Amino acid sequence: MKQSRITAILTVAGMLAAMWVFEILDTPLGGQLDRQFGIQAGNTSAPWTVLTAPFMHGNFAHLIGNSLPFLVLGSLVAFSGLGRFLLTTLIVAVVSGVGVWLFTASGVITVGASGLVFGYFGYTVLRGIIERKTVDIVIMICVVIFYGTMIWGVLPQHPGVSWQAHLFGFLGGLLAAYVLPRREKPGQINQGSVGGAQGGYYAP
Repeated sequence: MKQSRITAILTVAGMLAAMWVFEILDTPLGGQLDRQFGIQAGNTSAPWTVLTAPFMHGNFAHLIGNSLPFLVLGSLVAFSGLGRFLLTTLIVAVVSGVGVWLFTASGVITVGASGLVFGYFGYTVLRGIIERKTVDIVIMICVVIFYGTMIWGVLPQHPGVSWQAHLFGFLGGLLAAYVLPRREKPGQINQGSVGGAQGGYYAP
């Protein structure tokens, strides 16, 4: 599990590095990558953009604003292991992307990692309630203290800011926390009986 956590955190860092590389490349191109890989509301020809849009940003200010919360909240999700982090990211990206595609004005292009950020926020909060493990509860409390005010971002506030990505990203994080199986405690024994005989095995 320790190795899986390290790999997951390195994956978070790698994703953030990729965002910076794309923005460095896209700036002299005048946003061409944003237009190609962002989510265009109502466009049915490129459904895969729900997975690429989080790596694109409108400008460096947009990217800088997302970088620290993505790194911090993403790493907290990654603490659960690589497999859970990847599944959570996939669920959040799809739910957020579909929400943006459905509820944004037709033709508008949406880019940015904020949907993932809000998804990781929702995941860490609900996971602490579901798991009821000390480490998850501590993470939940810290996230609420330091990032709790970001919940207001799910409401329409500023022109050009996708509250749709925020809202559906948050909902995607809650969904991921709810549907992904609970982690068994190390050394926990699950027992069952068949025909009066009992046996048990150690959960991985």
